[in-house]
Amino acid sequence: MTRLTGVVLDGYATNPGDLSWAALEALVDLTVWPRSAPGVEVAARVREADVAFLNKAVLDAAAIESAPRLKFVGILATGYNTIDLAAARARGIVVCNVPGYATMAVAQQTWALLLELTNAAGTHARDVAAGGWSRNPDYCYWLSPQVELAGRTLGIVGYGAIGQAVARIATAFGMSVLAYRRHPAGDPGPGVRWASLDEVFAASDVVSLHCPLTPETAHLADVARLGTMKPGAFLLNTSRGGVIDEAAVAAALRAGQLAGFGADVLSAEPPPPDNPLLSAPHVVLSPHLAWATRAARIRLIDEAAANLRAWLDGTPRNQVS
Repeated sequence: MTRLTGVVLDGYATNPGDLSWAALEALVDLTVWPRSAPGVEVAARVREADVAFLNKAVLDAAAIESAPRLKFVGILATGYNTIDLAAARARGIVVCNVPGYATMAVAQQTWALLLELTNAAGTHARDVAAGGWSRNPDYCYWLSPQVELAGRTLGIVGYGAIGQAVARIATAFGMSVLAYRRHPAGDPGPGVRWASLDEVFAASDVVSLHCPLTPETAHLADVARLGTMKPGAFLLNTSRGGVIDEAAVAAALRAGQLAGFGADVLSAEPPPPDNPLLSAPHVVLSPHLAWATRAARIRLIDEAAANLRAWLDGTPRNQVS
């Protein structure tokens, strides 16, 4: 039986060289490209492929049309907004994603961002290394207010697997949790109660965003909604950059309405130098790495291979097309 031909369009982010592609190589003859530019380059690289894998590479209708042999697309991610699903469906191409592989990694990064805002461990460590403690006349000092989280309220927008993981950690810190989901059902868990979106923003000391980017959630955190937040509240975003109005958040930080903003995502990645959040005060940004622990990336490749194997066996799993 002739083996299928497979291509990974943007393999570097998933595996910059510290992991193995063996799970996929066992199933198809695989070519791995570190990056592929949208348009001509993507089209050229999928033209002779039966199977394609991608993370953030753009597989648009033109690229799909240029690949007559393409039968399966495996997403090395949970989101699938870079693929023209309508064009894939029209061709009968099966598209499968990998949900849940980075749930705990993203929850952990959410708390890393918040704790840097409240405790500034990194800022203080750099100052100590630069001699600040050695020069200090006292045995202790702090460069920013130290904020205790116990007894405060965390509001979570988007109460899926990641939101629930963040909530469990919050209760361990002694926080109460307000959770918003479009269709709440059942018990949200110990120390958590359902709340409206308006209540989450107005009543929380920290608001953490974990919702998908849709027409309904675009610029969810805008001027009006930010204006309802408690003075001195914190805002976190580890979902998608477009769910906040970046200019409005920067203005709220400069005005002192927000005490701090932490995010792992921005509306354009990499961000242009004039992104207002890059120069705003009290901002902690990480470069879209919340998903990228070694353990999570191993799970991602293994699950992508399991998706391909299931499709080859005639029983597709995690199908989004």
